[in-house]
Amino acid sequence: MRWLDNYHGKRISADEAVKAINSGNRVYIHPGCASPIFLIEAMVGRSTELQDVDVIHVLTMGDAPYTDSKYEGIFRHTALFIGHNTRQAVNEGRADAMPIFLYDIPGLFKERIIPIDVALIHVGPPDEHGFCSYGVGIDVTKAAAESAKIVIAQINPKMPRALGDSFIHVNKITHVVEHEADILEMPQFTFDPGDPATRVPLQIGEHTADLIGDGSTLQMGIGTIPDAILYHLQDKKDLGIHTEMFSDGVVDLVEDGVITNEKKTIHTGKMVAGFVLGTKKTYDFIDNNPVIEFRPTEYVNDVLVIARHDKMVAINSAIEVDLTGQVCADSIGTRLFSGFGGQVDFIRGAARSKGGVPIIALPSTVKNDSFSRIVPQLKPGAGVVTSRADVHWVVTEYGAVNLHGKTFRERAKLLISIAHPKFKDELEKYVKDQHLA
Repeated sequence: MRWLDNYHGKRISADEAVKAINSGNRVYIHPGCASPIFLIEAMVGRSTELQDVDVIHVLTMGDAPYTDSKYEGIFRHTALFIGHNTRQAVNEGRADAMPIFLYDIPGLFKERIIPIDVALIHVGPPDEHGFCSYGVGIDVTKAAAESAKIVIAQINPKMPRALGDSFIHVNKITHVVEHEADILEMPQFTFDPGDPATRVPLQIGEHTADLIGDGSTLQMGIGTIPDAILYHLQDKKDLGIHTEMFSDGVVDLVEDGVITNEKKTIHTGKMVAGFVLGTKKTYDFIDNNPVIEFRPTEYVNDVLVIARHDKMVAINSAIEVDLTGQVCADSIGTRLFSGFGGQVDFIRGAARSKGGVPIIALPSTVKNDSFSRIVPQLKPGAGVVTSRADVHWVVTEYGAVNLHGKTFRERAKLLISIAHPKFKDELEKYVKDQHLA
């Protein structure tokens, strides 16, 4: 077990480890609930010694102290997907954002189009062969760690041991920082059918569930609507999972026997995912569980892999959809809000699947019915994430419509049918003015 001697020789404190970060470096941070807060705090603690450090990552949970205005000129963040903790810095011009398909990110690291100097990762303890699990998220982190010049790993005994293509060997880690801490959590939304506040997501969930047949394989994102859809799947049979992420709601359906993965065309009997955003319930579920295979993003989000699943159902959300079917999902006008993520990867994969169902699900309004999310035109400056040629099903609380193979006139009519009644006259007037009626 020579790797064990190697491991012991790499153990140092967090403060010592982050001395490997130099001015002008690009530092990658393990995203999601795997964010290595202990290492991040140590890095920020060196702020007086550094300048022009580019901190790059996808969505992270927890704080992002390096985006504070007091660190301007010291740290600058590059967001591959904007989170709540970095949004203000991006929109104030103190951080950058990159429009990029999640599938494409690993290639940027591997081909050194975006070279990584230091990767801060958060993994479990080594097994008897010296392999550490990436735990709650492998995502794009495997590619970043394998491409980085220096890898600093927070070794945490509370990190679950996720199986699959989800390991890094001790010999590939530069510095080991042992630190035990609870893994960050993202609780699932709790639904009460009697609560008016949950009425809209539950109605969207019900309409969406009607499009999901027994034996389907699912991908869905994060938030209230995906949780509401899961809530309505209790009567389905033999569902499968191939998704970039999942949460507590999926665990419930596995335990209830709804998700069996037995009808999947590939990886039969296995759930395949890139990361989880959940609570200890999910972490305990994935720990050493052979039914789950964690795989890196370049595999999970590969359109060709997705399309190999018969009856692939991709469920994604939007900020607004215009009457031609264009989907804006990453900005509110010119204000950047999130990112591309895997929406297009899975929408296109599901469209090419035999019996596949690509879905965009969103509430019909925002801010207590003040604004329609089915709009004549996207807001000035808004970006198109999913093109109108890619869009198939659109679902609101008022129903579900399929735009695929429909003309502009037919699309407008269908989308108005699932818009909030308060805005239908306005939408119909626009259609008439544009000679689409």
